[in-house]
Amino acid sequence: MKLLARNLSRSTTEQELRILFSAHGSVTECNLVLDQETGKSKGFAFIEMPDEKEAKLALTKLHETKVANNKIRVKMAQ
Repeated sequence: MKLLARNLSRSTTEQELRILFSAHGSVTECNLVLDQETGKSKGFAFIEMPDEKEAKLALTKLHETKVANNKIRVKMAQ
């Protein structure tokens, strides 16, 4: 299941996201979206979790939690 994490701090790294989501299950892919010109984070990322139950748990547990002083939003990616 692919999740979308939004409202991320510009300083949040892919590794930090992988660790955050791995606390709730297996993460196969984590893609932090970067601005092509600056190379800086655009504030959102896609996280792929193969187990739907684990992905739903991560969504429930992490949605609207504080990460690096930002309240992140997590939902299923379209």
